[in-house]
Amino acid sequence: MYQRVVLDNGVQILTEDIPHVRSLALGVWVDVGSRDEPEEMAGISHFIEHLLFKGTGKRTARQIAEALDAVGGQLNAFTTKEFTCYYARVMDEYFDLALDVLSDMVFNPLFKPEDIDRERNVILEEIKMYEDTPDELVHDVFATTIWRGHSLGRPIIGNAQIIGSLSREQVIGYYQQNYAPANLVVAVAGNINHQEAVEKLRRVFGSVRGQAAARRKIRPVPHPSVTCRQKETEQIHLCMGGPGLPLDHEQIYVLQIINTILGGGLSSRLFQEVRESRGLAYSIYSYHSSYRDTGLFCVYAGLSKNNVAQVMELVCNEIRDIQKNGITDDELRRAKDQMKGNLFLSLENVSTRMSRLAKSQLYLGKVVPPEEVVEKINQVTAEQIREVARSMLVPEDFAIASVGPWDDCAALRTAAKSVF
Repeated sequence: MYQRVVLDNGVQILTEDIPHVRSLALGVWVDVGSRDEPEEMAGISHFIEHLLFKGTGKRTARQIAEALDAVGGQLNAFTTKEFTCYYARVMDEYFDLALDVLSDMVFNPLFKPEDIDRERNVILEEIKMYEDTPDELVHDVFATTIWRGHSLGRPIIGNAQIIGSLSREQVIGYYQQNYAPANLVVAVAGNINHQEAVEKLRRVFGSVRGQAAARRKIRPVPHPSVTCRQKETEQIHLCMGGPGLPLDHEQIYVLQIINTILGGGLSSRLFQEVRESRGLAYSIYSYHSSYRDTGLFCVYAGLSKNNVAQVMELVCNEIRDIQKNGITDDELRRAKDQMKGNLFLSLENVSTRMSRLAKSQLYLGKVVPPEEVVEKINQVTAEQIREVARSMLVPEDFAIASVGPWDDCAALRTAAKSVF
């Protein structure tokens, strides 16, 4: 069902024909994100993402916004640490329109000085809004703590000082260096014909020229330290964790099952023990993020200051229980069924299918069929769970970050020392 074509200029095209739907999703993925930015331009990838909506030689910003709205479609974009995506979802009959709007945005931006200044102010307001959302902010504080001094640890959005100083020349230079054919993956999923779609995409993307700037990925070194960000909030927002696994690691599904059992939902150990049984937090969960050469495992809790030490101890107790005593057959079965259910339910959305094509190609160099993912999930054993938990989840080496009303960080360091 998945087909891939590489154009002569290096642009990769991936398609998935889903004939039983009436819609399609089209995405232009650029292999550049905040990880690739020099420190003095941190946030520029996200800045450029905003600017591509501000007008081309063919359309004003308003016309870009109205083009797909007028046919009931959706147009949006996002930036991550390792790539940037521009995407549209429309009825299948409007494929040509979606392609024309997206390609126009991506390849013909004007970067007018007044638009740059106006959007700069928008992003500065976005940074302020982000700073006012401590339950989101703490995850970036955590990444900065564990990956101190590395670009993976920087916020995608950048900071006000750098965003305020970026020049038009820097924006255009960075755009020209990275929005080149070799960095582009175009993915489309929905009610399409592969050959017809490829011919339309070839006419648009086959003429793109440019040489991508050479980049060297440096794997981050984890730092098991403690950071407290002082903010007048009612709760302490706490993150604790350590390095995880890249997406292509042979044990990735083992760690994902551990995450599901530990803190991946309402039936998880942490939710049941910390919230349901003891009432110590409203929100507690764990997650695992994968990157090209590393990963990040984290437990988050939003809680009162006087509950921090007890919750940290409970988290460590659950981890050590998995390491020592393993998991039950019922836990393993439930976690596998939960992961498989989440996978197949997500595939009922054409946007998810489109994203899956592009992400698989960018991270793995191939598209992994859902059936293969299910097979690998089914192969995970309880003994593998114990082994990976012992090797990957080492509380003594965890980094800790918090946002909340701390006078200083001594209390958190003391609590961590007593628990770990």
